Amino acid sequence: MAKPKDIELNNGKTLIPILYEDRSVLAVDKPAGWMLAPDSWDKTGRNLQLALQSSLNAGDFWAHSRNIKFLRYVHRLDAETTGVLLLCKSLGALRAYGELFETRSVEKFYLAVVQGIPKQSEWTCKLPLIADPVVKGKMQVVTPGKPLPKSDPRGPQAELKDAETHFRVIQTLQDKALVEAQPMTGRTHQIRVHLAASGHPIVGDPLYGNAPAAASKGAQIIALRAIKLIYWDPFQKRQIRIAAPTDEFLKMYGFESKPVSTPTPQPELLPKKVGTRKPSHTS
Repeated sequence: MAKPKDIELNNGKTLIPILYEDRSVLAVDKPAGWMLAPDSWDKTGRNLQLALQSSLNAGDFWAHSRNIKFLRYVHRLDAETTGVLLLCKSLGALRAYGELFETRSVEKFYLAVVQGIPKQSEWTCKLPLIADPVVKGKMQVVTPGKPLPKSDPRGPQAELKDAETHFRVIQTLQDKALVEAQPMTGRTHQIRVHLAASGHPIVGDPLYGNAPAAASKGAQIIALRAIKLIYWDPFQKRQIRIAAPTDEFLKMYGFESKPVSTPTPQPELLPKKVGTRKPSHTS
């Protein structure tokens, strides 16, 4: 019997398309509304990792047909972000692919719909990030060379996180633009913060833009989609390219449905050492 092309959760009520699979990993098209590591969300039913584990424990057919006993995310996407999410099938794979993300050996591409029309067709934002002292879970940019005031609760020696994102305008409409984002680092909310700092917050973003917040966090949708991962597979010794469909996303915001070309990937180096790493978090 053929393996299902989707992960079925909630007795088949939630279908998550499988984009790619090999012996070590499984990549899915994560829908909006699902978080990956929300300690405070453990009882809400919107924790994707817990839902996957529950499905594995129940021996659901999509997992049983593949003989999957373990499945764990190796990087993160915000609840509001959709698109390519890589899951590992073993602890060994989790360590190996975690090293790829940690050493920035995975090329990541996103599409974002932003407010207004950027003046530049391409630009790079390298502003470092730091946690907002007032709003929990929010990040902010810091001007390099400008120390935090002594009155700041984080202190003048608070650690800044380096961050770098490349942006490229793909299409424009009257009051918004379709932008490709390639984060070179994996900081929390990096793309969202850098676009807001550039004067063009993401459409639908209540945290860094002026969009109204949804009644519940699981219902919030922002115009940000992870569309591609490119990496050198440490086990197969070949380049892997995983892409998520974009037609529905483009049509939702009124843009032309056409292929989005991405730059030629740079040569990747195999990790020299494999260790336990925390998942990177970009969107």
